[in-house]
Amino acid sequence: GKAGTGKTTFLRTLKEHSNKRIVVLAPTGVAAINAQGVTIHSFFQLPFTPFVPEMNIRTKFDFSKEKRKLIIDEISMVRADVLDAIDSVMRRFRDHNKPFGGVQLLMIGDLQQLTPVVTPQDESILRQHYPTPYFFSSKALALINYVTIELTTVFRQQDPTFIHLLNNTREGKLATA
Repeated sequence: GKAGTGKTTFLRTLKEHSNKRIVVLAPTGVAAINAQGVTIHSFFQLPFTPFVPEMNIRTKFDFSKEKRKLIIDEISMVRADVLDAIDSVMRRFRDHNKPFGGVQLLMIGDLQQLTPVVTPQDESILRQHYPTPYFFSSKALALINYVTIELTTVFRQQDPTFIHLLNNTREGKLATA
């Protein structure tokens, strides 16, 4: 959903009313604070170097067999290799035959907002394994059938002209009021 459509409200409501143990993750410290969660790298103890499919992550991470749900906020900023690293760790500690260890995964974000950070050095490594650095190029994600839900009603702003201008800016269109 775009800005103001209630993604954060949805996340907080889900956390409050879910009977599952939920772990909220985000790609950056600021995003983690806003989502009232933790960073992906700190939770999974991932290195900051690119993850390549043949890589084995050695971590002290422990993920109990209790039902859990992973929620990743600001998914647009998550690189494909990071999502595959999550898959690798989850398979190791949960069900090694199922993508993401069989854990339910909810990804929240706006694909037209923030993009993943990819240095030129990382890009030269990643392009050998992924068509794009974006999360949707993840090999693990390609193994599952997932549902996409788009939040469309803007709640944060009330002025239709301003909403129109914001949407045009978001889509890179030159517009006038």
